[in-house]
Amino acid sequence: MSRCLGIAGIQMEVVRGKDNSERMMKKLNTVADFFPWVEIVLFSELCVSGLNINLAQPIPNPTIDKFCEWAVRERKWLIPGSLYEKDHGKIYNTSIVIAPDGVIKAKYRKLFPWVPLEESDAGDKFCVFDIPGKGRFGLCICYDQWFPEVIRTLAWMGAEAIFNPTATYTSDRSLELILAQANGIVNQLYFLSINGIGGGGIGQSIFVDPEGRILQVSGEREMILTEVIDLDIVSRAREYGTLGLSHLWKDFGNFKQKFPVYKGDIRKGEIFKSLGNLKVHKKVGD
Repeated sequence: MSRCLGIAGIQMEVVRGKDNSERMMKKLNTVADFFPWVEIVLFSELCVSGLNINLAQPIPNPTIDKFCEWAVRERKWLIPGSLYEKDHGKIYNTSIVIAPDGVIKAKYRKLFPWVPLEESDAGDKFCVFDIPGKGRFGLCICYDQWFPEVIRTLAWMGAEAIFNPTATYTSDRSLELILAQANGIVNQLYFLSINGIGGGGIGQSIFVDPEGRILQVSGEREMILTEVIDLDIVSRAREYGTLGLSHLWKDFGNFKQKFPVYKGDIRKGEIFKSLGNLKVHKKVGD
């Protein structure tokens, strides 16, 4: 059975401090009308409300309910970027995965908020989910991609493709394009990163395959990126080696040593002796 999966990544203008869900619904209907073969849709980080923590809500909520209704109507998977979630006195930057039956199949809270500017609390769990008949997928949000341990852990948990909603509006988006390739190569998986525009980023969304090939990269305007990925390519890369050469996961599995950096308290490393503490929680202006 084919393990091809139709994907649409929606790079949309995000208006900060306002509910963008109606515009998101219009984009979703465009995908349904023009790309019926698409099976999963991804938006950018904080696409619903932009960088306004005051709009945090519990999950589920009426906005999420609308997305669930769309998923049922169109029989598609949906990752509506991320949104601020209130839960037990804390606020998280949370991404959810909605299945075609309207059920929230997975929920992920950003592990690495971008200190000092992000005010949300850090999550504490990694997230993978399965699409029956296709494969296993991972979630990480924006700055998480800068930490190789995050992507490596998701791959170790079985992810063959990683969805990465982002809201990068700084000059280092050019570096994140390199990271997307590197993360794909060293973990032999697809890396699918959708950025916003306007108040939600500077665009330059990117799809990368398991051998680091750039499948698509966007400009800095609204765009819907569509692609059919083949998860059997992941299997082949891991079985026969990247470009038929490097068997990264097999070699990693045969490695007999333990990495000192992962033994106990990471802050005992020599590098931290000359580093000061990071100042946190400066208010993000709208």
